[in-house]
Amino acid sequence: MNIGSLSLRRPAAEDEARIAKFARRAFDEAFSGYPENRPEDMASYMDEAFSVEAIRSELENASNVYLLAEVDEEIVGYAKLAVGATEECIEAEKPIELARLYCASESIGRGVGKALMQECLKFAVEGGHDVMWLGVWTKNFRAQEFYKQFGFTKCGEHVFVLGSDPQTDWVMSRSLKENAV
Repeated sequence: MNIGSLSLRRPAAEDEARIAKFARRAFDEAFSGYPENRPEDMASYMDEAFSVEAIRSELENASNVYLLAEVDEEIVGYAKLAVGATEECIEAEKPIELARLYCASESIGRGVGKALMQECLKFAVEGGHDVMWLGVWTKNFRAQEFYKQFGFTKCGEHVFVLGSDPQTDWVMSRSLKENAV
């Protein structure tokens, strides 16, 4: 993969099936290797969150902002921002959630995640948001370290339900007021 040909863009409605397929693949690659994530819980969550209908609904919701990373018109990563979403531990006048940031396994470490994160931060700053926050599974150490590199720090916890399994996520946030990108 030549990351030099990486392009970032907002999706069109006709991308919904491609996004759904990629989102399911990326989530599976990220979490199916953990023994505590039972296959039936993984399947249940992915069937609900990454159906074409679910992605269509998210794309149609003006509070959601998607960003696709592509190489040669193939999706290699994506991000989803949720404007106005917040958690109890978030102190902000105009928060924005980084609801998803996923890359294909073969793209990890090649700058795709970094490019997506920088574009998400740019969007948030240009939109006047003062805090970006996210939830990351307590056992996803690689993602935690990635977010720390961008200035995110733990400010709380919340429950993420994977199928029928309630799991604990860290809530991490960073100010967008100074040195945003």
